[in-house]
Amino acid sequence: MPTRLEIAGLSTRIIDRPHASVTCVLFHGFGAPGDHLVGLADVLDAPARLVFPAAPLSLGGGYGNSRAWWLLDLARLEDELARGVPRDLRGEIPDGLPEARDRVIQFLDQLTERFAIPPDRLVLGGFSQGATLSLDVALHRAAPPAGLLLMSGTLLAEAVWQPRLARLAGVPVVMSHGQNDALMPFFVTEILRDRLVAAGAAVNWQPFPGVHEIPAAAIAAAETLLRDLAAC
Repeated sequence: MPTRLEIAGLSTRIIDRPHASVTCVLFHGFGAPGDHLVGLADVLDAPARLVFPAAPLSLGGGYGNSRAWWLLDLARLEDELARGVPRDLRGEIPDGLPEARDRVIQFLDQLTERFAIPPDRLVLGGFSQGATLSLDVALHRAAPPAGLLLMSGTLLAEAVWQPRLARLAGVPVVMSHGQNDALMPFFVTEILRDRLVAAGAAVNWQPFPGVHEIPAAAIAAAETLLRDLAAC
């Protein structure tokens, strides 16, 4: 059963494994409940401590227990999806992203101090908005992570990210994305992949013929990354 803690004001579930030598923090996507990714612990077979923080913003109303790291313009999203307009957000810095980043950096500082986690034992990742957030945090935190798991994320804040990408040189990165993803278009994530490769990141690219989801191949690649890091 997960241990439940509050760290930096975020409700957090932690699953420890015997002989865990790596800690992997996974951030859920927009509109998901805080425990949305906890089920990955049942299929990620690796000697890693898994950490699942819940986003600070509650969407409330008819969205039930749905949460977000920053808010989206849902009317714009619905209009773009209805018109089939590709959602290329490269030139945008979403309102609330800097605040979410600061909150997560505070969270990671407290987490790593509490469990004595060195930078080369910390993996960041997530799904959708959570994947994008994990990359943004990795580019801004003092020390780069040991690895990144980017599942159905996207490229945004390009002017801010591009000068920082070289910080990820040598960092193993698993990227997965559905070729029919309407929420975060495949071609934009291909651009992000190419930027990361050019910056020297060790990218394991996992495209798949699906939509906005986490495929078995992405889970297998994540498991391999965690096992490889644990063996170092």
